Amino acid sequence: MEKRALGKTGLNIAPVVFGGNVFGWTIDEKTSFAVLDAFVDQGFDAIDTADVYSAWAPGNKGGESETIIGNWLKARPGMRDKVTIFTKVGSDLGQPGQKGLSEKWILQAVEGSLSRLGIETIDLYFSHWPDPETPYAETLGAYDKLLRAGKIRAVGASNLDAEQLAEALKVAKDADLPAYQVLQPQYNLYDRASYDGALRDLCLKEGLGVVTYYSLASGFLSGKYRSRDDLGKSKRGGGIAKYLTPRGEAILAALDQVAGAHSVKQAEVALAWLIAREGVTAPIASATSVAQVESFARAASLKLTAEDIAALDRASA
Repeated sequence: MEKRALGKTGLNIAPVVFGGNVFGWTIDEKTSFAVLDAFVDQGFDAIDTADVYSAWAPGNKGGESETIIGNWLKARPGMRDKVTIFTKVGSDLGQPGQKGLSEKWILQAVEGSLSRLGIETIDLYFSHWPDPETPYAETLGAYDKLLRAGKIRAVGASNLDAEQLAEALKVAKDADLPAYQVLQPQYNLYDRASYDGALRDLCLKEGLGVVTYYSLASGFLSGKYRSRDDLGKSKRGGGIAKYLTPRGEAILAALDQVAGAHSVKQAEVALAWLIAREGVTAPIASATSVAQVESFARAASLKLTAEDIAALDRASA
């Protein structure tokens, strides 16, 4: 499978990243192992998680996803050399001091992530959310220490807007600190406004890698949610109601049209659209079954025509 350079990190990855938010939430460890095995078997190699995944599930406290990934790596000798691991710091873990991007918390949190993952080095460590209480210089200084110690290979940021990212990059340059090299924005055929425009232009100008989350709009772009009656089809249904709009219907109609022309699934078209976007390195997508992972492979090999992309762009504009 064709690999893509992940910004200036020196990392090269296949064009779909596995979203590990499902581990310990919508799938158990056994199923998680099966989908990860299938993901690698299909030629993919990058896995995204966070220290907070999946704290929102009843009985969880955070760290469950990293633990499952770590157990999988331990059970698969040699696998660590074949995969690229992303994780994140900054979300609220529900205990005093265990949130944000202070140097003290980052240096503590990374040890927890490394332990749960069972690895010596995190390939790409993300600031999960902006932290207005901590200066960029302090956060980037903490990452500098981790890079020098060999505990991380590169740093990225999630959920920054153009102004925040530009300021963080300026601070890094002025203070000779590590700069964010990858952005993880919410971006898909429906949710375009926060990335398209100034943020996208900045990423292209600075050569940042971009890995998108909610790439299928919580499953809406799979086409299986067409009305409020469909929202009970999964545990994620509650987050999909906001997409049931005239614009959402137009996007589904365009997906239906393109999917029909290529004899593929709507989700595969939605991922292929992202893969084809200038500046997007790879969409992040979750799977709860081997069949869904096989669908990722079809998305990665799907070549949309200029007419396909124009139809999708018109519907989602």
